[in-house]
Order: sequence, then C-alpha cells, then structure tokens
Amino acid sequence: MKPQSMLFTIYGEYVRHHGGEIWVGSLTRLMGEFGMSEQAVRVAISRTVSQGWLKARKIGNRSYYSMTPRGKKRLDEAGARIYKQTSAKWDGKWCITTYNIPEKQRAMRDQFRKELSWMGFGMLANSVWISPNDLADRVKEIAESYNITDCIEIFTSEHIGISTDKQLVEKCWNLDEINKAYQEFIDQYRPQYEKLREQVEKKQEISDGECFVEKTKLVHEYRKFLFIDPSLPEELLPNFWVGRDADDLFRNYYALLDPGAVRFFLSVFESAPDKDLALS
Repeated sequence: MKPQSMLFTIYGEYVRHHGGEIWVGSLTRLMGEFGMSEQAVRVAISRTVSQGWLKARKIGNRSYYSMTPRGKKRLDEAGARIYKQTSAKWDGKWCITTYNIPEKQRAMRDQFRKELSWMGFGMLANSVWISPNDLADRVKEIAESYNITDCIEIFTSEHIGISTDKQLVEKCWNLDEINKAYQEFIDQYRPQYEKLREQVEKKQEISDGECFVEKTKLVHEYRKFLFIDPSLPEELLPNFWVGRDADDLFRNYYALLDPGAVRFFLSVFESAPDKDLALS
C-alpha cells in the first residue's frame, strides 16, 4: 500500500465523516498502523498538497489538513460508487464524449483520458469514449477545469446497431478481466470474513485496532475496482458476473469491522480546536 493512496482511503473512509480536517500527528499515527514511517507519511502529504488534493491550515505549531474542493468531489464520487445502491432501470441512452486535443497538449490529453476512465467511460474508437451512465455534466466540469472546452464534444444517443448493446460493451471493456479481479478479491477476503464472523458468534474479543487495520485494508483493496469497473447497469452485465458476490462480501465484512474501526479512529483522531479558541 502506497502512503499517498492510503491517504485517500483514510480521508474518504473516516476524516470526511468527522469534520473533514485532521491533525498531521493523528494522520501519522493512523498510517503508522500499516508500517508507514512518519517521514513517508509527511512526504505523501506534501505530494498530495502539491497536486491540489489537500490543503493545510496552521494553528500555533500544529498543522491540520483537509481536502480541497477538488479532493472532496473526488471522495464523494468514490463513496457513491463504492457504496452504490441498486440502480434504476437503464434508459438505453449512451453518453458519448469525443475530443480533439492537440499534440502540444499531450499531457493534458493523457490526463483527460485518465479522468474518463476513472468515471467509467470505455474507449470505442480513438478519441471516442462511451458510457451507459449520464455523466455529461461531470465531463463538462472536468473540461472547464482543464480549460479544454473548445476541444470536447458530448452527445447523448441510442445505439441502433449493428451489434447488440452487450456486444458493444465487450468492445469497450474487458469484463472477463474484471470478473477475474473480483474472484481474486473473493478468494482473498472470504476466509478472513468467515473467520471473523465465527469469532463474533463465539463472542471472542476483537481489538478496535485490529478492526481499524482490517477494515481500512478491505476498503483500500475494494477501492481499486473504481479504476477498472465501469459500473454498468444490470441490463448490460453478463449472466455470470462475480461483481455481485464480491459486493455482498465487501458489505458483510465491512459491517462486522466498522464499529470497532470507527472507535479506534476516534481514539486517535484530533481535529483543529474551535476557530474562536484558536484565535484567542
């Protein structure tokens, strides 16, 4: 687990639900549970700040960090997808994004592609990306933030052939590879879940610290599917889709670990003092 990636997990899973700001000392203590040194944590924080995801606030000789608006939006998007509810029936519409970003802006073009992939778009052809989800407004926001609106076009369309919608999906996403990744997740975490459930049933004590480490690892690992699973509606999924079983396992294991994990986090968590108190 890389420190910078773990920062996003800690903020997304804990800090954003408790005021959004945390003392750097609390961060180093929490991430130290995963064997990360204070220096490694501070380097990761510095990089995340320089990339525009985190911002610092100094009170006395203490530094407190919170997500920037950009960071909060990313965490909200991730949370909505990780803890997704059953989606409504698909309306049959496709969101299509095309771009013509010049070679001199190659770095921007690559970054825009990464954003499209993160949102769940699949590449149908060179510079043509599609999604069955209504993501037009989000694409507009990203284009505006990167100042490339003159290079982007967005359409909403129906697919009328020649292939079927499911065949179209197969052209844009490797569902077999995603299924394989979900199966590997299940193979790794089901034995741990069964063991913990047995401990709970036998009323064996499980430390809050253990719950924090295991739950954070679980979320950290499951968060990786945000980068490969396009969150397709049920109508477009194959009959054999391991993602459903992986999601059930994630939710059940999460529910067992969550109470103790939150207690441990709160025992270490220190936010900034009241603003008026800090100024007095």
